[in-house]
Amino acid sequence: MDLEPTFLTLDGLHIRYATNERADAPVLLMVSPWPESLYAYQPMWESLAAEFSLVALDLPGFGLSEGDPALMAPRAMGKFVVRFAAALGLERPHGIGPDIGTSALLCAAADHPETFASLVVGAGAATFPLHIDGLLKAFVEAPTLEPFQALDPAEVIGGATSSIKNYDVPEIVRDDYLASYAGTRFAESIAYVRHYPADLEVLSLLLPTLSTPVQVVVGRDDPYALAEDAEILHSLLPHSRLDILATGHCAWEEDPSQYAAIVSDWVSGTFLKV
Repeated sequence: MDLEPTFLTLDGLHIRYATNERADAPVLLMVSPWPESLYAYQPMWESLAAEFSLVALDLPGFGLSEGDPALMAPRAMGKFVVRFAAALGLERPHGIGPDIGTSALLCAAADHPETFASLVVGAGAATFPLHIDGLLKAFVEAPTLEPFQALDPAEVIGGATSSIKNYDVPEIVRDDYLASYAGTRFAESIAYVRHYPADLEVLSLLLPTLSTPVQVVVGRDDPYALAEDAEILHSLLPHSRLDILATGHCAWEEDPSQYAAIVSDWVSGTFLKV
């Protein structure tokens, strides 16, 4: 079963999303990781669709959704996700947000605790002081975006997909990732993580008060040092569970069966017990 994306206009932006409705089933609102798109959920789509009603979203400025500089920060993006859920009439969905979705969904839950029944996050920075490494650290700490303007998006996407273990990225998925960050789109998308220091400092103060149950999933061998961040996040949240998988960064593609099993177990009732 393949995703079948469509578009809507929200806040004046052309936004791409995909749905698979299942009557009387819990709703999963799945937001895109970076530098990927909603097609990152292709390996899990069929198995999750057998149990849940699915909505996958390309966040503004990511995937093939139109961007807005005003939204390229965790707290602003979190507010957009809340508006998107309201626009689709989603009642208390379970938010699924690896990578950049981690900070967006946690900010959304902190600012609008009534929106989500629970969250599944991880593999994205969420605590302050920052615990990151590699290219992500370089993006966040660079004085300006100018050094990254000359980056070839095809090389960036090629490097990202080639590092995904045990997953032969289908041509349709690879092409979508390439189209999502063609031209200046990848350089522009870096703006989001450059807001981590300011927004995550505020978020870290709110995490101990978060009423929303949170499942944290991270790869043990994440090259961006995000396993450490996940452990700190788990320690700060009052209602959370942590699973560390034997994967790199893209656990949702490297081990989709286990990732989907964690989501299924969590949404089917475990979230009520933490």
